Amino acid sequence: MSETGTADERYTVISADCHAGADLLDYKPYLAARHHDDFDAWAATYINPHEDLLADTADRNWNSDRRLAEMEADGIVAEVIFPNTIPPFFPSASLMAPPATREDFERRWAGLRAHNRWLADFCAQAPGRRAGVAQILLNDVDQAVREVRRAKEAGLTGGIMLPGTPPGSGLPELHSEVYDPLWAVCAELDVPVNHHGGSASPPLGDDPAARAVFMVETTWFSHRALWHLIFGGAFRRHPGLKLVLTEQGSGWIPGVLEMLDYYHGRLVTAAARSVTAESRFGAGLAEKMGAAPADIWRDHCYVGASFMRPHEVPLRHRIGLDKIMWGSDYPHDEGTHPYSREALRLAYAGLPPSEVTAMLSGNAARVYGFDLALLAPMAARVGPTPAELAEPLETVPADATSPAFAKGGAVRVW
Repeated sequence: MSETGTADERYTVISADCHAGADLLDYKPYLAARHHDDFDAWAATYINPHEDLLADTADRNWNSDRRLAEMEADGIVAEVIFPNTIPPFFPSASLMAPPATREDFERRWAGLRAHNRWLADFCAQAPGRRAGVAQILLNDVDQAVREVRRAKEAGLTGGIMLPGTPPGSGLPELHSEVYDPLWAVCAELDVPVNHHGGSASPPLGDDPAARAVFMVETTWFSHRALWHLIFGGAFRRHPGLKLVLTEQGSGWIPGVLEMLDYYHGRLVTAAARSVTAESRFGAGLAEKMGAAPADIWRDHCYVGASFMRPHEVPLRHRIGLDKIMWGSDYPHDEGTHPYSREALRLAYAGLPPSEVTAMLSGNAARVYGFDLALLAPMAARVGPTPAELAEPLETVPADATSPAFAKGGAVRVW
């Protein structure tokens, strides 16, 4: 895509946030035979708690042809795929649903491996167009390391989905060096570490107030991975490590980086002074981190900016234009389908085509290894044109359900 764009050019659009998974019973062939009886017993009594997986649109998660057709109608030619359906032996999609016994953990690991195997096959149905994100657990770092290697060998180019460690999980916090073998293998194999919104919140219950509090706090709990890995020194010890924060918004990033830089400078300065009440909080921090938080963000971090909203776009240079990867969140109700073109017009109308290109495909291609030359013929057929996306959206589709079209939304700077 040139700087000015011409009438016959089209954008290559890669969604950096989509979701997929197998229909429940279709996971069985991907389990080792020793788990088949347990799977049959579990599946026979399982009640799916998610309405979207019971609707007639549920097959968007696993129907490859339908998925390709609907995404192409939206102008999208490639996708990064996070999990969505329920893996075997899990009560819900949450990776942090606490298992009761070691046997539960073993079954959960088997279920995640089954999903990862299924996902590798699903990605292979559309070569070069799907970067699958593998699932792991954090209770056994050695198993996690082995699964990273297996997923890479199987062709899952989306990296791993990093679970959160919410209060009450019983897991070491993400700043702990106990996870160093995991960061090391991800850096060695150039595997992105993805932390998706909603995967780090503690259970709050089903009271109306609890549900409201969850919505207010869930992105904050997801953001915690950023400062845990930064202050924990993971990027200093593993210079090749890449962290992607997905479906957590993007407008919060400049303010949080300023806050982290403030605390870093304050604590490092305090540690260099004679003993004070604050000096102990900064002791050893400079050596552990190796750089300031904003510099670490610049060198190691990216944002999967799902349905980027207009109020976030003016912050793109403060976030880093080379950091932002637009996502449709297909097939979720809050995703932009079938109005992704309209969502892009609402957010990006009036921007230079080179900047739009970076956020729609260039950054995702660099992070996840998509071959833009391979995708170009498909984009030439279905992608939106610069003229189309340059046209401001005057009227929001009446039946649009994505927050991309929500009114208001002041920039939050913490």
